[in-house]
Amino acid sequence: MAAAKKKTARGRKQDRGRVAKGQDYEVRYEAKKTGRSASAVKKAVKKVGNSRKRVEKRLGR
Repeated sequence: MAAAKKKTARGRKQDRGRVAKGQDYEVRYEAKKTGRSASAVKKAVKKVGNSRKRVEKRLGR
């Protein structure tokens, strides 16, 4: 019998610091967290990319 493959969390680690503009729950979460509107979050993502750190800096958190 073959040995089981080792499971990793690589995909989760890659996505942890991102804000997905197309995912409503991500936008709502970031809007609530920063106290800004969902459209402001979407504009910030479009302007600076989907890095959570840069989006939060742009929104003035």
